[in-house]
Amino acid sequence: MKCRVEWKFDVPHVTIEIKEWGSFLTESMNSTKTSKNTFAITTPLYYVNDLPHIGSAYTTIAADVVARFERLRGKSVLLITGTDEHGQKIERTAEASGRSPQEHCDTIAAGFDRLWQKLNIAYDRFSRTTNPRHGAIVKEFFQRVWDNDDIYLSQQTGWYCVACEEFKEKRELLEDNRCPMHPNREVEWRDEQNYFFRLSKYQPQLEALYQERPDFIRPEIRRNEVLSFVQQGLQDFSISRVNVAWGFPVPVDPKQTLYVWFDALLGYVTALLDPDQEPTLENALSQWAPINLHLIGKDILRFHAVYWPAMLMSAGVPVSGGVFGHGFLTKDGQKISKTLGNIIDPLDLVERYGSDALRYYFLKEIEFGRDGDFNETRFINILNADLANDLGNLLNRTLGMVKKYCQGQVPKVNPEEIGDNNGLKAAGVTLGDRVTHAYDGLQFSQGCEEILSLVRGCNKYIDEQAPWKLYKQGEQQAVEQVLYAVLESVRLSAYLLSAIIPNISTAIYQQLGYSIDFNDQTAIATTLNFSTHSSWGILSADLVLKEAKPVFARLELSNPASS
Repeated sequence: MKCRVEWKFDVPHVTIEIKEWGSFLTESMNSTKTSKNTFAITTPLYYVNDLPHIGSAYTTIAADVVARFERLRGKSVLLITGTDEHGQKIERTAEASGRSPQEHCDTIAAGFDRLWQKLNIAYDRFSRTTNPRHGAIVKEFFQRVWDNDDIYLSQQTGWYCVACEEFKEKRELLEDNRCPMHPNREVEWRDEQNYFFRLSKYQPQLEALYQERPDFIRPEIRRNEVLSFVQQGLQDFSISRVNVAWGFPVPVDPKQTLYVWFDALLGYVTALLDPDQEPTLENALSQWAPINLHLIGKDILRFHAVYWPAMLMSAGVPVSGGVFGHGFLTKDGQKISKTLGNIIDPLDLVERYGSDALRYYFLKEIEFGRDGDFNETRFINILNADLANDLGNLLNRTLGMVKKYCQGQVPKVNPEEIGDNNGLKAAGVTLGDRVTHAYDGLQFSQGCEEILSLVRGCNKYIDEQAPWKLYKQGEQQAVEQVLYAVLESVRLSAYLLSAIIPNISTAIYQQLGYSIDFNDQTAIATTLNFSTHSSWGILSADLVLKEAKPVFARLELSNPASS
């Protein structure tokens, strides 16, 4: 059960001495929290111009999988998601729908939360930038940057895309002054006085950051994009807007409103606060900072990999551990857009096919970091082949043979007596390390393929060993070794897949006699030792096997209009 609590009170101004750059960089470089058993990860704070789309679901599923895997490893994890709720675009969208901006934000934020529940997202904090506690953090952070002489007033002239909430250079625009991200809308010409952040001042520090921490931006293609952008020379950017009522006023000039990105990025910091803590930067940074990983779409890479670390440096706050920018999704090989009428409704998909199906397909079939395609027929074929046939039928047929040849009990086999030349054992003993390496690199598709390779090996192994023939020949020990090797490989596969398909993994584990629920985040951290359960050969004869039941029902293509 999750709830949102809001506090309304003023926070007194706090002046904090800004660290010298040299010591700050050293601390940031070493602040990977190796001495702390904590892990903080964020999705973007999604803009509430509309209900969540499939791209938002994709990022959030990936973040949840990382968080779940880190919990499996025994870490204390904070998964942050939420909504970015200020700016002119929200103001105009709310007005067009006949609602107040706050009513609009409340409606859309609830839509995000509803989808996350359906997708089985085990988030810890849902950050909303309209929360008064967030306003207190923004005000204090602004003051730090202001006191560091990194904010000044100047004239801003140029083309502005309201949909992006961003000024665009002429060379970035399409014909007829249209934004390439929103080609159905013309940009607007602006000529106004704004407050600027001295981004150019931090170019040397950012270049040092990228050099000292080459994995700060991943994957490599995104890192190269940022390096190229920074090498062209950084320009100071505007952090305020005029004639925008929906947002926080600039603390030193209430006639102006803070730019939505300056406000929104700090939502990550606000989310670090415990509910009962006073909203100060000191409190927010006391336990979870620096955040280990920001997962984002590649379209907002510049804000997270350039603007955000520079802002943190200015305020004397440790820079985050890293940023990963994943690719875009297409549908049937075409860009997803309202104009083409090929929008994918993630809520509709999850209601028709279930959360595990979506989680598995998007992480197994799409190389994380690259663009990927969704085709519903392929989606169904992949799920049926991998989860219903290869994994589900394997467990079902093996439990059936155990019932027939071993009185329904886990074979009393010492795994050490199974020879190292046994193919399943040989693959299983190194699988945990290989899959862990894949998860650490956010190579989900590779990790899934490693696991499915063992699952397919099990099916082939049964066919080759033919335990039914061994049983007829009276070779009971051989039968038991074969069935034990398969059951243990299925258990290991389920454990390593549990971050991606927790419901299916729970069903498998429970049929093998365990009482664990992989959605019980507290229990898995205290009950299932990672080094033990990620190893091959731990299945105990003391476990009481349950009746075999399908763990994943075969899917049929359903018509959303009739469902």
